[in-house]
Amino acid sequence: MPEYLAPGVYVEETSFRSKSIEGVSTTTTGFIGPCRYGPVDLEPDIVTSLGEFERTYGDRQQLNFSDSGVMDNYLWHAVRAFFEEGGKRLYISRVFRGDGDDGRATGTLPAGGGAGAVTISARFPGVAGNMRVRFDLAVGQNILGTDANNNARFAGLLDQDVVWIGDTDSPVQSPVGSGKLYIAKFDRDTQTWSFDAHASPPAILQMSNLHPDQGDVVRQVTVSVTTIPNDPNGLPETWAGIPPEPIHEQAGTPDSLTARFAAQPHNLALARSLPIIITRGASVANGLDVLSALFNIDTENLNDPDTLRTGEVALKGGNDGARPGATEYEGIEEPKTGLKIFEDIDDISIVAAPGSTFGYDNGFNKDANTIINLLISHAERMRYRIAVLDSGSGQAISQVRALRARFDSKYAALYYPWVRVLDPVTRKEINLPPSGFIAGIYARNDINRAVYKAPANEVVNLALGFEKLLNKAQQDVLNPEGINCFRFFEGRGFRVWGARTISSDPEWKYVNLRRYFAYLEHSIDKGTQWAVFEPNGDQLWANVRRTIEDFLLNEWTNGALLGDKPEKAYFVKCDRSTMTQNDLDNGRLVCLIGVAPLRPAEFVIFRIGQWTADRKV
Repeated sequence: MPEYLAPGVYVEETSFRSKSIEGVSTTTTGFIGPCRYGPVDLEPDIVTSLGEFERTYGDRQQLNFSDSGVMDNYLWHAVRAFFEEGGKRLYISRVFRGDGDDGRATGTLPAGGGAGAVTISARFPGVAGNMRVRFDLAVGQNILGTDANNNARFAGLLDQDVVWIGDTDSPVQSPVGSGKLYIAKFDRDTQTWSFDAHASPPAILQMSNLHPDQGDVVRQVTVSVTTIPNDPNGLPETWAGIPPEPIHEQAGTPDSLTARFAAQPHNLALARSLPIIITRGASVANGLDVLSALFNIDTENLNDPDTLRTGEVALKGGNDGARPGATEYEGIEEPKTGLKIFEDIDDISIVAAPGSTFGYDNGFNKDANTIINLLISHAERMRYRIAVLDSGSGQAISQVRALRARFDSKYAALYYPWVRVLDPVTRKEINLPPSGFIAGIYARNDINRAVYKAPANEVVNLALGFEKLLNKAQQDVLNPEGINCFRFFEGRGFRVWGARTISSDPEWKYVNLRRYFAYLEHSIDKGTQWAVFEPNGDQLWANVRRTIEDFLLNEWTNGALLGDKPEKAYFVKCDRSTMTQNDLDNGRLVCLIGVAPLRPAEFVIFRIGQWTADRKV
């Protein structure tokens, strides 16, 4: 309450309207599964295109598991299908199962390693880590100049920079262009520079010995790093202008070669995106040692600094490990992996594990069933999500019915059969799990229509066909059991022809109903956080009622609720009839909300009979 202590005019702001509730996103998706590269235990960044996915999680090439052989890259295919079908936002949780090692590729310069070598290793496990890494020596322009008093000064030179200094003795006695590499050191007390060649005996050059009029030249030395994937379709990445000195600091932020590519970068975005780790041996103490290891050069006598100097190493030993099982999908708490990574991301509303049911009837059923249960329990625990489940690969109708009979949840939907597409890797037709396509169709449906519209009777854009072509009689068996089917219709293409959950509760039979209630609940949850710790009385109750009624009125106006009048479509109660004195004494505000949702016209029935012209209605 404002204080009025001295006479005067007081201007105050007040609100005469209710708080507004903004609808949450319903299209953000989380995929979990193995892929070619990328982080396993880092908080994922949002992915908005297939290109972004490939930059972090590797290319489309097949995976080679030590225990199950070559397998299609189902996660890449699911991401591709998701964006092709209309998806916009995606999070990835990569799972990896080591097979006796950490699966990372490594290499050293110079070859053979040792205390004086620099080790380069792939940051993440996977065959895609078997890449080439090239280092290029870059010598900049002359930075030695003079100030107003004709004293030597250095433009842009930082403490611990490696520099090339030429013609230091005399232009007459030494060959033109000859010079050495030094480490620049700045004395803050005297405000002077010195240059240490780290030679034996010590060779330290003072700032007073350098001047442009003597023909002296000082040029900064940096290194550029380029990673070159083994995949011919992969794109190289280059980082230029990196100081080689290990303890180099620029504006208080480590920016040297070994700091930029450290095992634990100072920036989470760098930890996700930098593909390699660079570490120095025990005897690599300074920037000159780093340059000697990378380029095998004599820092004592670098006659021509403009000569192209390149060091290249091939990283080897990276592998895809064994096929991940239920343990890897479940993940651990510290650091978070698997599905537990998604628990900290509030935006996700759809989760799926593409490819986890491959080989279901060929020995992988125990892991696959557990992974399905993990997806369902995750969606139920997070409340505002739905799990998109895949049928097993190559399953007959009896097999998919047996799979469906194992589960019962209003937070999951099962799709059958797998979708046949043209594989851009092998250029042959392959069958892919439905979840990537369905998640994209969910997003397209929500964007083009609305979340309350059933995501069915929608075209599957990438489909060339399905693993099994179903007819109406076969779907008559599957649909009542909550198995959503893909169907082909002459003249209408390949479509998803079902929108049911796997719940035995008829109240939650439809996917759109479950997803719409998740949308309502999540929106109201986020939009009423302002009410926590407010005085729990009539004024707060009225404000809460108005806030939710305004939100539901907008939903009814948009056609999301059944009823020709608002009072038939919803009600909101928040008063003494919903709360007891015990509730008030324990700090509880209880609001009762009822809505009349729309269900899909799953069965469109036209009854036609004969009529006589003279008969009256």
